[in-house]
Amino acid sequence: MSFVNLASVLGSNYALVIAFGILFLETALPLIIGLPGDTLLLTGGVIAAGASKDVTVHHFNVTELAIGAFFAAAIGSQIGHYLGWTFGVKVFNKPESKIFSAEKLLVAEKYVTKYGRGKAIILGRFVPVVRGLINPACGMIKIPFKVFAYWNVIGAIIWTQSLVWIGFAAGKTFASFIQNNLTKIVLLVAVLTILPLAWEIFKEWRSRKHLS
Repeated sequence: MSFVNLASVLGSNYALVIAFGILFLETALPLIIGLPGDTLLLTGGVIAAGASKDVTVHHFNVTELAIGAFFAAAIGSQIGHYLGWTFGVKVFNKPESKIFSAEKLLVAEKYVTKYGRGKAIILGRFVPVVRGLINPACGMIKIPFKVFAYWNVIGAIIWTQSLVWIGFAAGKTFASFIQNNLTKIVLLVAVLTILPLAWEIFKEWRSRKHLS
């Protein structure tokens, strides 16, 4: 999905259904990664505040967005954990596969070991790509269901509510500016949400360079 037309998608009659579907898929299926979850939550909050002039918006309530986003993200992540627990190791145990490899499983284990279970699950929400991999990875390394569910709920609350309500507050406070620059703002938010991933990649590259 293009970041540019994300606001237009959220302006459709099925805005909430589309938003919840994207959040669910991004967190549940490791094959569907890179979806604009962060940007969608922020933009959804902005549009719910009524700060949009360039697109035809079917109004939706910010409370509906906030509650539905939480459930979509939490349920999606729990299913991702289940898929990783049930099928993950078999999938990643194919030496000939360039996409699914044992090396990626080791990277996931290293990530969880480095930050700890809770921190890894919560922070993983805010990093594109990692958001789609951390849940099945936690299942593959056999983090217990109840432990994962506990941190999953906390992470889903922090991720969805912070972004939705920041977007809503910005939409109310800077309505005039946002109305005239919505597309540019969506693009800027998209770039900013990619920065955590870029930083993680840079740190990994620097560590490998140092060890070589």
